[in-house]
Amino acid sequence: MASPTLISLDAMGGDHGPSVVVGGVKDYLARYDGEGVRFLLHGDEAAIRAEMARCGLTDAVCDVRHTDKVVAMDEKPAQAMRRGKGSSLWNAVEAVKTGEAQAAVSAGNTGALMAISKLILRMAADGLERPAIVASWPTTRGYTAVLDVGANIGSDAKQLIEFAIMGEAFQAAVHGVAKPTVGLLNVGSEDMKGHDEVREAHAVLRAGGIPLNYHGFVEGDDIAKGTVDVVVTDGFTGNIALKTAEGTARFISGLLKEALTSGPMAKLGALIAMPALKRMSARIDTNAVNGGPLLGLNGIVVKSHGGASAQGYANAIRVAVNLARSDYMTKVGANLGRLAAVLDEPVAEVETPGETQQ
Repeated sequence: MASPTLISLDAMGGDHGPSVVVGGVKDYLARYDGEGVRFLLHGDEAAIRAEMARCGLTDAVCDVRHTDKVVAMDEKPAQAMRRGKGSSLWNAVEAVKTGEAQAAVSAGNTGALMAISKLILRMAADGLERPAIVASWPTTRGYTAVLDVGANIGSDAKQLIEFAIMGEAFQAAVHGVAKPTVGLLNVGSEDMKGHDEVREAHAVLRAGGIPLNYHGFVEGDDIAKGTVDVVVTDGFTGNIALKTAEGTARFISGLLKEALTSGPMAKLGALIAMPALKRMSARIDTNAVNGGPLLGLNGIVVKSHGGASAQGYANAIRVAVNLARSDYMTKVGANLGRLAAVLDEPVAEVETPGETQQ
């Protein structure tokens, strides 16, 4: 009988703590195939068990690991690294390092999670400053993986290629795309466009030494079109693109609500269109795409939105389970090795969780 997939959860992270985390476990088991999945819940045992009783969850599914230490949502990363050992966030990631769990999920402090994850698990490739954050972007064709969306502000050509490798493996593992297409975000599609780093990365990817389904340059409007399955950029540009899209979505949603409540006829029209409006809302609901892995670590760590609902947290769990059950780490390691050969410089091997040394 196959060993269960163990997912380590920071039960105290986020705006709502155990109520959403335990509720997320229940929702995951109800909506997805929870067969063969168990959970390690780190945090205040009394609070966690009270939520387990409310949700009807037992020790057959959830193993509770008590700690009364919590990393605050506003705690600075440097402080979290110094004082966070033994906290629910730290212990959740530590379980991945020891090999007890195959992945960790936290809705806690993003900066602290990144810093602690890097300290405990280390990076899979030399030169990466910190893990890359990937966003699943709703498009007309499904979802496009966009990275980096905020972790690495400036990225050289080698780092952009590493993002491409990691994003391609993520898209295959989480969204089931057999051979994801990859594009580099640029100000135009012509070879001479863009700064030196993006043009250098383009030249290496186009040469074909790394087995990716490389499309070429893409522009900002190609993201929502779903022109490619993976869009690669640095964290500065990616974060601006993400925040711009989120702001535009809220703006349009506000205009639509205002228009549909402007008078009796408008309200009647809204009532008739309600099923279609609900389907549209579901497509752009952040809870539906919640769960951004920190790519580039020697282990799987997934960041949930701090304010996610139980349904949203369940989706972050789904992302962690899909990555844990895939060949993501093996595939990334193999392609990073090929990149080293292409660039004729050493790249650190991807270590298996449990073998990593702090």
